[in-house]
Amino acid sequence: MHALDPLSADEFRQAAAILRRDHGVSDRWRFASIELKEPEKGVASAAREAIVVCWNRDGGAAYRAVVSLTDDAVVSWEDLLGIQPNLTPDEWHECDEAMRAEPRLIEALRKRGITDMDKVLFDVWGYRGFLVPEQYAGRRVGWTDTWFRSAPGSNPYANPVNGLHCVVDLNTMELLEIEDTFVVDKPDGVMGEYVPRHVPNLKQRDDLKPVEITQPEGVSFTLDGHALTWQNWSLRLGFNHREGLVLHTLGFAGRSIAHRISLAEMVVPYRDPSPDHYRRTAYDIGEWGLGFMTQSLELGCDCLGEIRYVDAVLHDTAGEPYEIRNAVCIHEEDDGVLWKHVDHEEGAEVRRSRRLVISVHVTVANYEYLVYWRLYQDGSIECHVRATGIMVVGHLDPGAPAEHGTMVDERTYAPFHQHFLIARMDLDVDGPDNTVHMVETSAAGYSSSDPHGLGLKQVSEPLRVEGFQDYKWETQRGWKVVNPSSLNHVGTPVAYKLVPGATLPHMLPDDSPVLRTAEALRHTLWVTPYSSEERWPCGPFPNQSSVDEGLPAWTAAGRSIEDTDVVLWYVFGIHHITRMEDWPIMPVDTVSFWLKPFGFFDRNPTLDVPPQPAHCEHE
Repeated sequence: MHALDPLSADEFRQAAAILRRDHGVSDRWRFASIELKEPEKGVASAAREAIVVCWNRDGGAAYRAVVSLTDDAVVSWEDLLGIQPNLTPDEWHECDEAMRAEPRLIEALRKRGITDMDKVLFDVWGYRGFLVPEQYAGRRVGWTDTWFRSAPGSNPYANPVNGLHCVVDLNTMELLEIEDTFVVDKPDGVMGEYVPRHVPNLKQRDDLKPVEITQPEGVSFTLDGHALTWQNWSLRLGFNHREGLVLHTLGFAGRSIAHRISLAEMVVPYRDPSPDHYRRTAYDIGEWGLGFMTQSLELGCDCLGEIRYVDAVLHDTAGEPYEIRNAVCIHEEDDGVLWKHVDHEEGAEVRRSRRLVISVHVTVANYEYLVYWRLYQDGSIECHVRATGIMVVGHLDPGAPAEHGTMVDERTYAPFHQHFLIARMDLDVDGPDNTVHMVETSAAGYSSSDPHGLGLKQVSEPLRVEGFQDYKWETQRGWKVVNPSSLNHVGTPVAYKLVPGATLPHMLPDDSPVLRTAEALRHTLWVTPYSSEERWPCGPFPNQSSVDEGLPAWTAAGRSIEDTDVVLWYVFGIHHITRMEDWPIMPVDTVSFWLKPFGFFDRNPTLDVPPQPAHCEHE
């Protein structure tokens, strides 16, 4: 087993068993997370260790342990005073089941005409620290939405039960409080169904001809366990409960580009202050985990072509492993023209582009996120994210306006909201000693040598101390990760450039309590020196937290980031001004950013790509 391979089913069981044996972790405890403790960067080690976070439901005390799987021993055991670990799928399902059997809720729903509790869904959300009711301080609490299905198998998110929310102790599954603030009857004529058998009078299109993607000679990549190679690229695939897919040790033609790339946080603040929505700010990675929410992929539906899949193994709160079949999809795609020129004598010379796509699909309650890491033949890397699924909606009184959302159906509105993703990129451009440069362009102005003011001035300013940067449209600001000790054939340092995309401002008041545990959202890019302990940009435990222990805490030290091992934290996402066309299910909304070689190669590295056989060969 390679040192970076994810934990196996046996290793999950072993980690849990060690803590039961050595620290009395009983059936009254829950395991919040068990993940590989990756070896320290640059250190070759065959030892396997796991990081375990668990808590005792009786009293709520939480602990973080490091367990040696190689030596079958506990390396460390840390008391997490005042910490609430991440939420878990087990708690989500158990809370839903417990609330559907709660007499007080059965009565509250009966008054609304809802009597079949099998059609009711209680959707659990985590609390921001500043919103936890004072009387429940110190308890592990969640709050719930209430939804119902109009028929078996229909869409529960089409039918919000406005004004009915629960406060639940997630350790005991005790209903602490019912919030029953107002009743708005379901409007007549709302059509929130998307599954064909539930959509009235739906006639599906019959004019689509099949599209088949075949590779008769097989794929051009090689997958050996978690090691992947393709077209000069080499990397290793990782997977854990929180980040889901991780890309390790990316290299091109034997040269290093990145040690580790992943999505490290996702913050989704809803911009509606109404009683149903004011608490609705999700930390989909820090609170729930992209790994825990990862779904199995289906050939012909999620992935098309000649596919290779990688299964993932995770664990439940009892420490028992389970498998996600086809969790990661790997395939090649045609990407149009790579390069082309038509010479007036010689004719056209053209090459088609191909890319390798590594993807996962995540379901977080009503929303779906599809994450694609795309590798290109010219050495570029694209992070491409698609959001789909079902919007949260609410009903309004007749004639009431949708002040903080869009009317999408009869007396039904979808609140405005934002999706902020934070990519963590530990780059090693031709080695670990790099410097980040802020690069931007401005008009050179008029001069005696440029009387028409045509010139552009390019500025490249090295960043010497850790901190943040903001995107500037007017100067097309970007950032290069430069290796000053590695020069290309014209004598300039090799680099990779972060090409910004999908940047968006947070649009919150400067002293907004939402930003207290999400300071990262204030800026487009943060740069820090590498530290194996600094993994989570909004802190390791955002659930019920009131303090941001991530990027603002680290960067306050003012450490040097010059000619050293640097980590980039890029903030991007979706500014979702909801549309009628997003209802009842959203067409995908897409965002992306790029890492592109900038002087890393001496010339176009795809000159050796051959023409398509029997089509574009030039005699």
